[in-house]
Amino acid sequence: MKTMLMIHGFPLCAAMWAQQEKALTAAGYRVLTPDLPGFGTEPARPLPNGLDDYADYLVARLDREGVEQAVVIGMSMGGYILQNLLERYPQRVSAAIFVVTRAAADDEAGKAKRTALAAEARAGRVAAVAEVFAEILFAERSAQERPALVAQVVGWMRSATPEGVIEGLLAMRDRKDYTELLATFTAPALVIGAEQDRAIPAEHSRAIAERLPNAELRIVSGAGHLANLEEPEAFNRMLLEFLATLTKSSSDDECRVFTTRTQSDFRGAR
Repeated sequence: MKTMLMIHGFPLCAAMWAQQEKALTAAGYRVLTPDLPGFGTEPARPLPNGLDDYADYLVARLDREGVEQAVVIGMSMGGYILQNLLERYPQRVSAAIFVVTRAAADDEAGKAKRTALAAEARAGRVAAVAEVFAEILFAERSAQERPALVAQVVGWMRSATPEGVIEGLLAMRDRKDYTELLATFTAPALVIGAEQDRAIPAEHSRAIAERLPNAELRIVSGAGHLANLEEPEAFNRMLLEFLATLTKSSSDDECRVFTTRTQSDFRGAR
């Protein structure tokens, strides 16, 4: 049974994966959806090494679960953590799914915005951070026509601890540029972008897919940054179709090994 490790975005929590977890479990996959420190149900903790600490935290979770390798899916900030895992723990990632994320580091304007938002959180104004993100997470149509979904997501963001928000913002601000390293990530990969993403436009997904040596690109039509929540059926279909290719590839490899061994044994018998 393949294990899926699903890394949520900022400033969200593992609850964002509920519909994917249901679909993947029904398809026979084991699914791990941890909350990152300071989000959801997970207490905050100091993370002086930024993305390294998030990656170490997730590897420790795999160790506790007895999982040697997982298909890792990372959404937005989760995608930054996925790239850290691929750089530092490539043996733990059997396949990678990049969701509405980017490889490039923040420019100076982006870093300044994260610093300012971290100051808001440090002053106890996590709700102000949530409101900033709420304005860019949804496609315009979703924001207008699905108030219950918007309210649910805002609730998740407001429930994040100030420490978790600060650590997340600073980790994203100070992350390295992975653009040139993408070519070294040889695991099978799926890159999912969103047609109406106002937070990380789809061209960033295209740029990742172009540089990865073994990647498939899919764009979710009509969705914003929260594509898995706005268009769950289309999103789940993309996941399951990609995972099916991994299963087929594994089966083909097993057949090739079996055939080679059988032919070798036959020649030896003669």
